[in-house]
Amino acid sequence: MSVRRASRAAFSLKAFGVYLLGLGAILALVPNLLLTTFGFAATEEIWIRVLGVVVFNIGIYYWYAGVCEARAFFVASVFARLLVLLSFATFAALGLAKPNLVTFGVLDALGGAWTWAALRADARSS
Repeated sequence: MSVRRASRAAFSLKAFGVYLLGLGAILALVPNLLLTTFGFAATEEIWIRVLGVVVFNIGIYYWYAGVCEARAFFVASVFARLLVLLSFATFAALGLAKPNLVTFGVLDALGGAWTWAALRADARSS
């Protein structure tokens, strides 16, 4: 009996899931550490912690999608992560957010590009 190796795309989703788990935990537990590091004002508002919980939970989805080889989720995530970059860039361009926010959008888009390339590589090798 052979053991099937996880796809490249699955690995990219699990790696992005780990990133989101870490980011979510930081936002929920010590948000001002991240905010001030990236040039944003410290806050005592609950919403940044709420966002942290949401990001952490999305990280769980990414991890399990990778474990389950949920191909439709892989493809959808590529477009969703590009939308994050476009949204954050728009917020910055309209003066609604500091340009530093775009950094997080770039990380999302790079993760999406990695998944897209991995999906293509997996398709070629199967």
